[in-house]
Amino acid sequence: MIGRLVRRSDLGEAERAGMFALLSRHFEGVTRRGFDADLGEKNWVVVLEEAGRLVGFSTLLIYEVPGGGEPLTVVYSGDTIMERGAWNTAALPGSWIAAVRTLREWHPGGRLYWLLLTSGFRTYRFLPVFWRDFHPRHDAPMPIETAALLSRLAAGRLGAAFFPQSGIARLPHPQVLKPDLRSVPEERSTDPHIAFFLARNPGWIDGDELVCLTEIAYENLTPAGRRMWTRGRCEVREVVRA
Repeated sequence: MIGRLVRRSDLGEAERAGMFALLSRHFEGVTRRGFDADLGEKNWVVVLEEAGRLVGFSTLLIYEVPGGGEPLTVVYSGDTIMERGAWNTAALPGSWIAAVRTLREWHPGGRLYWLLLTSGFRTYRFLPVFWRDFHPRHDAPMPIETAALLSRLAAGRLGAAFFPQSGIARLPHPQVLKPDLRSVPEERSTDPHIAFFLARNPGWIDGDELVCLTEIAYENLTPAGRRMWTRGRCEVREVVRA
């Protein structure tokens, strides 16, 4: 499986249509107009391919935040999905972390943060696997300064769709997982991270998004995350223009 970091502006129509079709197979409430609008707000896409076939993707917006004292850069995640047959592989996190490592080289200024919106426990579960410190979490209170930064970044991106008291975002046109993806497997029902996510975001089944924040730094990676950082591969697609 090959991961590629692609500028959003370099995606072809066939790729965009394939991404929309893949997302539609996993979520309800997905429209081509809404998909295109969300994609248009991003500047990068991590594309996963197997034998030339699209099997997953994650859209990203990387931007610098002015003011607030020290400079900082933010990676904001958009639509992210993998084919079900690839869920148990490390292809997506490996390519995503490698892509962010590359983007970090191109955006070296200030501290780098990941602003993640997730309506699914599977995506939230990536945080404790690959990051040492992230919020919100079940086993540590969110520091005051982290809560303030999360609220500032979320309000700046989401406006009135973000509710700071609960840390939940309710988007105008939420994407809801297909019925067969809404249940929690019995073997995962005792996972404390998943239990926390379900309790903290009770409206996840209707598309509510839990807003999360973590600093992207080598020192903040778990051993698994550090392996991804050093060994993960994500090719950068070079587009030759006439």
